[in-house]
Amino acid sequence: MYPRKTGKHAAVFISALLYGASLASVPAHAVDAKATTSASTPSAAPANASRADTILIDDLERRTFQWFWDAGDPKTGLVPDRYPSGQTFSSVASIGFGLTAYGIGVTRGYITREQAIDRTLVTLRYLMRSPQNDSEDDAAGYNGLYYHFLNRETGKRFNRDIELSSIDTALLMQGILFSQSFYDHDTPREHEIRDLADQLYRRVNWQWITRPDNRLSMGWSPEHQFIPSYWEGYSEGMMAYILGLGSPSHPLAPASWQAWLATNDRRWGDYYGQTFLNFAPLFGHQYSHAWIDFRGVQDAWARAKRIDYFENSRRAVYAQQAYAIANPGKWHDYGPTMWGLTACDGPGDTTQPIDGQSRRFLSYSARGAGRDYTQDDGTVAPTAAAGSIAFAPEIVLPTLQNMKARYGEHIYGRYGFVDAFNPSFRTGQSFWSDNEYLGIDQGPILLMIENWRSGLVWNVMKRNPYIRTGMERAGFEGGWLPATTTAANVPNRPSSTQVAQDHASPDRTAANPAGHS
Repeated sequence: MYPRKTGKHAAVFISALLYGASLASVPAHAVDAKATTSASTPSAAPANASRADTILIDDLERRTFQWFWDAGDPKTGLVPDRYPSGQTFSSVASIGFGLTAYGIGVTRGYITREQAIDRTLVTLRYLMRSPQNDSEDDAAGYNGLYYHFLNRETGKRFNRDIELSSIDTALLMQGILFSQSFYDHDTPREHEIRDLADQLYRRVNWQWITRPDNRLSMGWSPEHQFIPSYWEGYSEGMMAYILGLGSPSHPLAPASWQAWLATNDRRWGDYYGQTFLNFAPLFGHQYSHAWIDFRGVQDAWARAKRIDYFENSRRAVYAQQAYAIANPGKWHDYGPTMWGLTACDGPGDTTQPIDGQSRRFLSYSARGAGRDYTQDDGTVAPTAAAGSIAFAPEIVLPTLQNMKARYGEHIYGRYGFVDAFNPSFRTGQSFWSDNEYLGIDQGPILLMIENWRSGLVWNVMKRNPYIRTGMERAGFEGGWLPATTTAANVPNRPSSTQVAQDHASPDRTAANPAGHS
């Protein structure tokens, strides 16, 4: 992921790691030493939601879906990075979220299945036709990977500052594999979706973008070759490794998963009353989980800690709430129902006097709070809370209610919550609030709401043979992974008929998801 205004979101994240708690923050060691190991028992079922909560979530989910439907180009399927906006480039990560959104739209009755098939086929056909080569200006990607941002008119690399991105390709592929598994009817058009999805996924050369030490490079460009930065440690990079491990054509070695885990022990520890594997911005706890259900499944590292990655992310959400309650930076309005730090827009790179002190503010930045670093300028991102609803609905729902009730006139509009707002930063008689929506922040809101309500996205992805293979090769066991299933049982390349048969399982929720609130 990369900064939305300049084109290098990974650079923003890395620089944030380097200078750590340069803003008003609390050092990692200044935490209650008597940290608990788990938060209060979560309410896992939406049946516990109040009528007011149901009304809010119904409205928020539909509005957020509508963003993807309106923002997506019906002729190409390209989805912009932000909309409505003067910026015009498409984000391949937004496309991945969008492809998943269309299946949610069918399930919720927002659009018909035929409308979703039309948009999905347009998207997959366009991606398949887009040129793949190592030229500087005449390609959408190379070796099956895609450039982070594409020109909406040509579908090619937006400019020479844009990298071929391993993680944005992974987000795109998650949406593509969702499409492969969701459209399981025995019709010519749904056969074509499955075949196109299969081809697009199989041509991603994960081996090519893997470093000699088995870690995935963050990206590549014709001008500079491989980016020195690489994916290591708990983050959204999890999904890229699982996708690479599951590939039947260019698979990663299991050693890559171990290389990714190498720093886990250094980032495991106590923070604001929780013991967990830290990653400061909440998007790192949401992106992989938006598609893959980690409840009850464990790799060797998680088994040793007697935890799973879902529980880990739930603890991270509670830690952020506790951080906001403590409010070490003395930002306005922070509290038990006003919290949420993640990568998002901000007021701008400037300073402003707040309560008699000069305070520093940022534009787009990887805000977060954790043992790894803390970056906080008082900017709250609704996606941080809303995208965590499946982890901890009991604290997310009151937070969303409070945000909307207190600030709704400024932060809740046609497409739901705007990207971010800052009650501490004054603009005239009011506070700063964004007027744009970002695809990579709208996506977690929509997908995680639906996962909480019905498990739809999780259940669809559980039936995908490549996801299963990737999980098994990473060493995951338990939960929804049957003990009798092994990587060897997965066909090298399933035909459309095989995929459809695999997906017609008794627990299928795509047509009639259980637990709708």
